[in-house]
Amino acid sequence: MGGTGGPDVTRLLQAWGAGEPGALEQLAPAVFSELHRVAARFMRNERPGHTLQTTALVNEAYVRLVDGGKVRWQDRAHFFAVAANMMRRILVDRARARTSAKRGGVRQRVPLEDGVIPAQDRDGDLIALDDALRLLAKTDRRKARVIELRFFGGLSVEETAEVLKVSTQTVLRDWNLAKAWLAREMKSGSGE
Repeated sequence: MGGTGGPDVTRLLQAWGAGEPGALEQLAPAVFSELHRVAARFMRNERPGHTLQTTALVNEAYVRLVDGGKVRWQDRAHFFAVAANMMRRILVDRARARTSAKRGGVRQRVPLEDGVIPAQDRDGDLIALDDALRLLAKTDRRKARVIELRFFGGLSVEETAEVLKVSTQTVLRDWNLAKAWLAREMKSGSGE
């Protein structure tokens, strides 16, 4: 997520947050391709025939971000972390609605392996991961945020450290411990 345009995006985010006219119009094209990449990462593991397309996910998340009121954006990494979390919420909400309608809310637990959720029964898997992640957040919010930022947001270790204001070593330690905890939790099926 690093790379070109970082300082300009940060400047535009801060200008937008300060209410500067025209900042949002300049920001949209600057962040669209990166938002699309994040959304494509989410959608890559969705079930075949999913009705929500990548661009629609980007647009829905962007609209929610814009309608979210005044946010004090720290930098581009903060923006993309919030956007990725928004996309996660959109997909989890849709998965919960489908699961509830189709299966009466019955979910099957599956293991989290190397940060990849298989495409089969993606709705149940995403819900199980979300449930386990919520449980982890109750006991260790930072580890849950590391998973959110790295797995869902696609942020690098360095970008995650920047957002959380911790060292890269702390991010790596939290990432490994959280993945092990989530795998154990999802395997036991008690992630609620």
